[in-house]
Amino acid sequence: MENHFNNISISRIREYLPEDKYLGVDNEFFIIDTKSMKQPHTFAYPCRFDGYLAIFCVKGGVRITMNMNEFEMRDNTLLLSLPGNIIKVSELSEGMEPEDMRYVILAMSKEYLSGMRMDMNRIFSDAMPILENPCLRLEEKETALAGKYLELLANVMAADIQYKTEVMHSLLSSVFYLIAGVWTSRMTEKRKNVPVQSSRSKMIFEQFIRLVAEHHTKERNVGFYADKLCLTPKYLSKLIKTASGRSAPEWIDSYVILEAKNLLKYSNMTIKEIVYRLNFPNQSVFYKFFKARTGQTPSEYRNS
Repeated sequence: MENHFNNISISRIREYLPEDKYLGVDNEFFIIDTKSMKQPHTFAYPCRFDGYLAIFCVKGGVRITMNMNEFEMRDNTLLLSLPGNIIKVSELSEGMEPEDMRYVILAMSKEYLSGMRMDMNRIFSDAMPILENPCLRLEEKETALAGKYLELLANVMAADIQYKTEVMHSLLSSVFYLIAGVWTSRMTEKRKNVPVQSSRSKMIFEQFIRLVAEHHTKERNVGFYADKLCLTPKYLSKLIKTASGRSAPEWIDSYVILEAKNLLKYSNMTIKEIVYRLNFPNQSVFYKFFKARTGQTPSEYRNS
């Protein structure tokens, strides 16, 4: 097993996809419409994809956990994931079999996106609280329109034409703006009666979670994140509690525990190496931290 098992790349995702149905650009971008994979759950274990991922469930049902929140994808449901999110396919929905599934997967590296001159965080900053609910059920007309774009994109990728890269960038930009427009419309309806303070709390919460996802292996102090957001620790804690119902330390600890569990179960790192990676002063402190939150020692969890 690899020590950095939980950082999944486009090339790793490709290992589970039928080669004859794959259309992509090296390890920078791909799109596929498929009914099966070499194994039913590509994301059966928690993993972090450092790129942009869109999964559209055409038919079927599956439960997906993202950043410790569970969502269910059904027919015509779109899931979006930004870089750094921790994703796990929990299970197929009741009564579903792998052969019942059909989905379209689109993955793109940050580097490829930068070549399109698009700032995805800016585009989606007001269009969707993606950490709150990354799933969107498309209406029939929206599904048909998106399908036409994707079909055209697939045809362009398979064609031998000049300026192919530029054409692909334009089409992908159109797809993202289409999705952002749909999400903006849905969020506008939901936010009509949301108090200003609640909206601010949600905005700070999203920024906080992004920072925690990036820094939790090194920083567990609320003060660090408050400084990054130009807030006092007390005010940050209040906003996070208002937005999520959980305290800032609870969110930080949850990320650390998830990381620790992943490393214990699915890597060959020693506990001493895990202690170093998660920036604990020594094994004793790590053992106490882990047991207080899981009821097991790291060794017991690894061997369970």
